[in-house]
Amino acid sequence: MDRDDVTWHGYWPAAPTPFTADGLLDEEAWRALLRLYAEQGVHGVLVNGSTGEWFSQTPDERRRVVEIAVDEVAGRYPVIAGITAYTPDEAIGLARHAATAGADGVLATPPPYVHPGPDEIVDYYDRISSATPLPFMVYNWPRGVAVDISAHQGLAERLAALDNVVAIKDSTGDWLRMLGTVEAVCDRVRVFGSFLHRRGLAVLMEIGGDGNIDGGGMGAPFAVPYYEAVARRDSETARAWADRYTALSSRLINPDYSGVFGTPIAQLKAAMSLLGQPGGHVRPPLLPIEDETTLRAIDAVLTESGLKAALQAALQAAPEAEGARE
Repeated sequence: MDRDDVTWHGYWPAAPTPFTADGLLDEEAWRALLRLYAEQGVHGVLVNGSTGEWFSQTPDERRRVVEIAVDEVAGRYPVIAGITAYTPDEAIGLARHAATAGADGVLATPPPYVHPGPDEIVDYYDRISSATPLPFMVYNWPRGVAVDISAHQGLAERLAALDNVVAIKDSTGDWLRMLGTVEAVCDRVRVFGSFLHRRGLAVLMEIGGDGNIDGGGMGAPFAVPYYEAVARRDSETARAWADRYTALSSRLINPDYSGVFGTPIAQLKAAMSLLGQPGGHVRPPLLPIEDETTLRAIDAVLTESGLKAALQAALQAAPEAEGARE
């Protein structure tokens, strides 16, 4: 397989997994969130990734999250299942379930905590990517696993050469390293990285790259039309949407992917609650953001960035569009 065996591109949420206040998987909220993504026109979704709190779920819960996603999305956009685990056997079990459930692909980081070396990383990915016929996305997440898959080590090229690898999600905090990965492998695999700004637009237009997989997907009202403008090669329109997205994201997420107001997942779910979106609650070891001053500061970002107004405009336009179709 290679990049041409999939059509993966554009703006994808790395979806949060909604939990109830008492810690149960909130299946109704999960389905509602997937419907919201469809309404917003996202180009794909990653489930059970870092934002999905895979680390606090049981294996049965992880499987259930995938099953619901495949059922609810019903082919409207690709569903990629996160299978990150500590051992190859664990990841392979999740991959095989994802294939049986009907997922469109699978994704994994190197094993957390282990700090594997380059040869061990290649062997790990060779084992888990070949366990099913599903297209495979490598996930570079040095903030979470303390190893960086980058072009200067030759790792990106070695992983891109594996049979089922068709994409890399590069979430290094070093933008120039990400750019090196784009340059090294974008002719062979799709690269999802940090492109939702003017520098990223220049890269997409002149060098390569395919999309963003964004924690939570709150920026969809700005990011979806950005990528649609990119697909049309309409730089002027894309720049305007990139600026709107940056006005939101730069006030919530630091360049190293840490959160401005708290841990990123807790901050995301707090913001989604303020927007009336079905993000649900966090699970321990994460704690909810409940401080009123902090919540007001997050709310100010959502308002001042124009996100609240954009969501309201979309809500008002939806009944009109439905009426026109009738």
